[in-house]
Amino acid sequence: MIVITTAMKALNRRGFIQLSGMGLTSFTIPGFIKNTTGASSIMPIVASTWDAGINANVAAWKVLSSGGTALDAVEQGVMVTENEISCCVGLGANPDRDGHVTLDASIMDHQYNCGSVAFLERIKHPISVARKVMEKTPHVMLVGEGAQQFALSEGFSLEVPTLSPSAEKSYKEWLKKSTYKPIYNTERQSAIPQNDVAFNAPHHLSNGDYNHDTIGMVALDSHGNLSGSCTTSGAGFKMRGRIGDSPIIGAGLYVDNEVGAVVATGQGEDVIRVAGASAVVEWMRQGKSPEQACKLVIEKIRRIKKEKAADIQVCFVAINKNGVAGAYALHKGFNFAVHTDKGNQLLEAAFLD
Repeated sequence: MIVITTAMKALNRRGFIQLSGMGLTSFTIPGFIKNTTGASSIMPIVASTWDAGINANVAAWKVLSSGGTALDAVEQGVMVTENEISCCVGLGANPDRDGHVTLDASIMDHQYNCGSVAFLERIKHPISVARKVMEKTPHVMLVGEGAQQFALSEGFSLEVPTLSPSAEKSYKEWLKKSTYKPIYNTERQSAIPQNDVAFNAPHHLSNGDYNHDTIGMVALDSHGNLSGSCTTSGAGFKMRGRIGDSPIIGAGLYVDNEVGAVVATGQGEDVIRVAGASAVVEWMRQGKSPEQACKLVIEKIRRIKKEKAADIQVCFVAINKNGVAGAYALHKGFNFAVHTDKGNQLLEAAFLD
């Protein structure tokens, strides 16, 4: 078993970098390894958020291990999670407060090409629609009815608008506690009860888990190129029309092929506040390791939120150009999955408190 912690100690170029510190927090693969012919090759790596990343990584690794591109890998990887029934990703996830599942996704390659969709309904794979936006339109983002219309024009199927059994159960339970009734003229500030649970997606789900809303994935391929993806149903029981960080390039996802790739998960509003993913990239540009860079942005979020930071979770996962993966979270409980030619592992991220 490989020990993976925070302080770096270099071994040889063919080995792992052993780390020592508080826990299983970062995973290192040398980016360039000499082969017997004297040429150089690059060892691919993929990292993704939460335990759902284990299954997603398997699909991504099939692409990477056969010499495929990071872009194909991060699309194929998160499609696995979009197909699964979970609280937080895909059409089987928890709905908004009006009972509708709306999906957001973004994707970005090594040449700053990027595409995203938001408030997309009844389309099974928003990540693939986001890629079509990137490759077939002059735009970066399409939303709502326009995004759905574009998806249908590209051959995507319109799925039935029904909740999965688990989502329907969760929604009914939420309705009991929220006493939600639609309030009209909510553009009037006085009409909005500021502390009403109906206007605030819960920080925790009924099982006690954080109401996280994303699978994000970043990858480095054997060609030395980075890409990233992010897909979500948004926070469960959110206000209708709410968009988080996941489809926003520079917030939930950012890729700079000279530096690294980053994805975020957790409370999207607070990731947007600090342009989270791009901020992590900029710290890596200044020489910080992926874990250190993630920590610096998490610290900024805590400074901004002050005592309210106790109620939210925010996490980042990053890979740098040398194939080093790292993560950091505001609170304990965030895990991330890393797959290399040495295997697929679920790691506990370091955290502030």
